[in-house]
Amino acid sequence: MKYAYYPGCSLHSTAKEYDKSTKKVAQALNIELVEIPDWNCCGATAGHSTSHLLAVALGARNLAQAETLGLDIAAPCAACYQRLVVAEREMKENPEIREKINGTLARPYEGNTHTYSLVEVIAKAKDQIENLKVRSFTGLKVAAYYGCLLVKPPKIMQFDDPENPQILDDLVKATGAEAVDWSFKTECCGGALAVSNTEIVLKLTRDILRVAKDRGADVIVTACPLCQSNLDTRQGQIKEVYGDDFNLPILYFTELIGLALGLKPEELGLNTHFVSTKKVLEWRDAR
Repeated sequence: MKYAYYPGCSLHSTAKEYDKSTKKVAQALNIELVEIPDWNCCGATAGHSTSHLLAVALGARNLAQAETLGLDIAAPCAACYQRLVVAEREMKENPEIREKINGTLARPYEGNTHTYSLVEVIAKAKDQIENLKVRSFTGLKVAAYYGCLLVKPPKIMQFDDPENPQILDDLVKATGAEAVDWSFKTECCGGALAVSNTEIVLKLTRDILRVAKDRGADVIVTACPLCQSNLDTRQGQIKEVYGDDFNLPILYFTELIGLALGLKPEELGLNTHFVSTKKVLEWRDAR
C-alpha cells in the first residue's frame, strides 16, 4: 500500500511522537508513505471559523498537491482528516466554489484524490498486526477514544458508526489487549477551547478520564493530537482543581501497535509523554 502522507502542523511540532510512531509502524507493515510536497496548514485551528471559502481552499490545495503524486491521502490527525474530507466534498459537489478556488490554485484539484484517516489505512493491515506482533498485551484494558472530529458530522465523515465506532477498538484487539466498552469514546475533549476556556476543557477532559477509569481502563489510545494533548497534559491541572489523580497514560494508537510489533519505546516517542507510560512498558515486558 502506498499513500500521500499529510502530517499537518501538529505532527511536525507538538505531536512529533505521533509522526515517529506512524512512520515506524507503516514501515513495519509495508505501508509506504510519501509526504505531500509543499503541503500547507489545513486550517483546522482558525481558518474554517473565519471563512468557509478559505477553509475549503486550504484543503483543496493539499488535495491538488497530493494529486501530483497520483496517490490517495493518509491523514493521521483527526482535525486535518476532517478538514480535507470537507474540502474534498465541497470541491466535488459545489461547482461555484470549485471554479472560484481552482481559479486561484497553481494546480487545480481535479477530484482524483481521496482522503483516508490513518486509522482506516492501518486497519487494512489488521491481520498483519495480529500475525507480526511479537508482544501481546493480553489483559491490558484499553479505552479507544475517537473524539468528535473523526466521526462528526456523520453525513460528511461517514467514518464507522458515529455513536459507537469499532475500527479503533478492533486495532486495540489486534495487539492482544482488551478494548473497553465505554460510553464516552466520541465525546468532545474541548480541543478548540484549549486556550480560550481552560475551565470548560478541564471539566470535559476530567469527565472522559473518569468514565474510562471507572470502566477499568489501564490506558487510553487516540488518533487526534488535540485529544492526546488535552487528556495527557491536563491530568496535573485536573488533580489540582478537582483532586482526581487518574494517572492514565494517553497513547497514540500507533504507539501501542508499535510496541506490539516489537519496536523500541524511544523509536515511538513514548518517553515524551506527560503521564508516564511506564505502566504500559511494564505490562509489555512482563509477557
